[in-house]
Amino acid sequence: MSFLRRRSAATPAGPDFDVLAMDPGDWPGNLGAGLLPAPDGSCQGVFLRYDLFGGRGPAMIIGNLPEGSPARELADGQVPFEVAQLLAALENDEPVEVLDREDVPVMQGDNLLIVRRLKLSESRISCVQFDRSDNVLVTIASWDRPITDDLYALLKPLPAELFQQG
Repeated sequence: MSFLRRRSAATPAGPDFDVLAMDPGDWPGNLGAGLLPAPDGSCQGVFLRYDLFGGRGPAMIIGNLPEGSPARELADGQVPFEVAQLLAALENDEPVEVLDREDVPVMQGDNLLIVRRLKLSESRISCVQFDRSDNVLVTIASWDRPITDDLYALLKPLPAELFQQG
């Protein structure tokens, strides 16, 4: 996905990379965003929480983690950060682990993505991951809804202003 590139700014006010997700204006429910800060003030990841359940919990979390983010370092069988966030938001404290991974080719516009579909011990969670050309890992975790190939067509870089503080 060559249209994605790293941004740099003198004073970081948000992520220094483009965040790939669904435009909040295209989503009929509530949206929340969170930044993962590093001790030096840099952004180590962004996750967006899409809520279709009227405040009863999110339907989907999309995370963008740059290369070197500690949230990318997982032990064998450990669920991705976004799955853990989804479970916490749903107040589900049952242990969940990754059982299997499968690589699947998917087209997004003119770009071929190699999507990793994760099979989890909690069957109501769908989770996929793919690496962007700028080494940002995108993870999508969905509660009680399958993730279909149509979703990838809705993903686009969000404007940096969305993540500005102030």
